[in-house]
Amino acid sequence: MAEDSGQEKSEEPTQKRLDDAKKKGQIARSRELNTFVMLIVSAWLLMSQGGQVGAGLITMMKNNFHVSREVIFEPLTTVVFLKQAMHDGLLLIVPLMAVLTVTAIIAPIALGGWIFNMETIAPKFDKLDPIKGLPKLFSVNGLVELLKASLKITLVGLVGWLLFNSIFAELLGLSSEPMEQAVIHAVKLIAHSFLILSGALILVAAIDVPYQLHKHSTDLKMSLQEIKDEHKEAEGSPEIKARIRRTQMEMAQNRMMKEVPNADVIITNPSHYAIALKYDQTSGAAPILVAKGVDLIAAHIRNIAIEANVPLVAAPPLARALYYSTELDNEIPQGLYLAVAQVLAYIFQLKEAYKTHGTKPAPPKDIKVPSEFKQE
Repeated sequence: MAEDSGQEKSEEPTQKRLDDAKKKGQIARSRELNTFVMLIVSAWLLMSQGGQVGAGLITMMKNNFHVSREVIFEPLTTVVFLKQAMHDGLLLIVPLMAVLTVTAIIAPIALGGWIFNMETIAPKFDKLDPIKGLPKLFSVNGLVELLKASLKITLVGLVGWLLFNSIFAELLGLSSEPMEQAVIHAVKLIAHSFLILSGALILVAAIDVPYQLHKHSTDLKMSLQEIKDEHKEAEGSPEIKARIRRTQMEMAQNRMMKEVPNADVIITNPSHYAIALKYDQTSGAAPILVAKGVDLIAAHIRNIAIEANVPLVAAPPLARALYYSTELDNEIPQGLYLAVAQVLAYIFQLKEAYKTHGTKPAPPKDIKVPSEFKQE
């Protein structure tokens, strides 16, 4: 929003903002932590499986270097030896690769959790534009990445130098050891060195993880206007909700007004309330309230009733009681049966009088309404 662009984003992100960001793949991630975990696990595998790998290499060398003259000059036999060597080599590295693959999948979950989003893996060719990427080199994030890279080079270089000095004599001593022992010893030295070099990166990961969490939280911070807009979107705009309510009321009133000409009687206050009742004598059910209203709506109901020749009966207490006790398209309550029956009896007598041109009956007087239905 234009009006929001100048506001400071000082508020913590809402849960909806966090959820939306996660759906888009915007979560805290630390490449340094992932790298550290992968290297440590690799070093542990070499430490724990180094002897077995060394023994396997020795066996492969024995099988492939101790070959007779006849076998060397036999092409088909050479292929068999090659296949066997490949098979033995795969048996040595497949378990290690399986563990590393699982680690590569699990390591990122340690920070930010699991997420799979096609948008994050979709190619974005605009990132290949060097002009657009140039500002990132001089941003705060670019400076942090430069400092992390410098720290990694310094740490690994310093630890590597100290480590080399500590095992230099041991490395020279490998040449005087028997072949089998030298190979196994060399593998253990490599694993030991790898473990120490990988452990040195724990400092970089310890710095990067809090930074990535802080950066992620800062990037998602919101302004007060954004929070207000989010609440308004979640709850719905008051203006739109009011417009919907008005539309619904107008539609309900239109349907209600269409039922007025079909009513048997309109019970009035006589000016403030108007209640339209319909009674189907063949159904055996109670009368149904098909329309009701006060003031202007009541006047509209009366006007439609007059045009449709629907009789009006003034019964103020009954009109108020029906208005407050009965909803549209519902039967009247049992407590008002007697009062409504007096009105309907008058209406049916009136209709009969019109048909026979007889004397019109007198409107009902003193209609009794139970005290629990009376409205002041």
